[in-house]
Amino acid sequence: MTARIAAALAAGILWGCGFAGPALGSEMPAKPGGISATLTDLGRAGRESCSRAVDQLPLERMPAESRRLIEHFRKSTTLHRRLPAETLYCDPAFVDFVLEKPQTLVDLWRVLGISRVSLDPIAPGFWTLSDGYGTTGTVRLLHHQPGLLVLHGQGGYAGPLAPRELTGSCLVVVRHAAAAAADGASACRIEIEAFLDVDGLGLEIVTRTLQPLIVHSAASNVHEISLFISQLARAAARNPGGIARLAERMPRTPPADRRLLVALASGAAGTSSVRPSPEVTAEAVREELAARWLPAESLDATRR
Repeated sequence: MTARIAAALAAGILWGCGFAGPALGSEMPAKPGGISATLTDLGRAGRESCSRAVDQLPLERMPAESRRLIEHFRKSTTLHRRLPAETLYCDPAFVDFVLEKPQTLVDLWRVLGISRVSLDPIAPGFWTLSDGYGTTGTVRLLHHQPGLLVLHGQGGYAGPLAPRELTGSCLVVVRHAAAAAADGASACRIEIEAFLDVDGLGLEIVTRTLQPLIVHSAASNVHEISLFISQLARAAARNPGGIARLAERMPRTPPADRRLLVALASGAAGTSSVRPSPEVTAEAVREELAARWLPAESLDATRR
């Protein structure tokens, strides 16, 4: 699963986009004609395309420091891609919450035992990140407006995938909007655009060797995270009390955020708080949510 290390490098070197999400079990079938069929252009980023992409951002609304960080990617980008759009089947307000406080989703993954990722807030809109396998860094929210987030990641990777430490930075642009599912249920369409700039000697490693792996893995991560959020929303709608009991186990998330996570996921925001249901064990809910993904212990074995 070295692909997931490469994906973490791409998305924050580091976020999440791709921050490395839950690891898909090898027993699950691939989606026919899915991500691989979409990612046909694996060439190097062109300065003209990067400049056009930067021009589409509302730079005039951002402070000078944010504009400076973004302008860097107009001139220096190792890899620039807009990943395939995904549809999340949940209330768009839940997507807003997860994007604004991604550490809550990461905390839930760790409770479920399907990820080693840690994402810890150190200031409003500022996080430290580690994937547990050699990728570390920081992530900053540069801009946020309805339907748009712009994040900047900086960090590095040291491990078996590369002969020397790789360092760099990335810009992640997240666009999202409410959509309608075929049955009329709530949904949200999300699209992620990423700019990766690798420092020094790591440039050749990425451009000649890891580029296809990074692009495909980043898209796979976004796809799996989207599936997880949709599955969480379905489980919460059917059994909000069980999800509430599971949320009680999230040690890094404040109680108010745990309650809001459950309310938004279940579509109960604005109503009385969801109470844990004594007849539904947290373990049963954990097994339902984690069934598709590899346990962290199995993921460890794939990284050795």
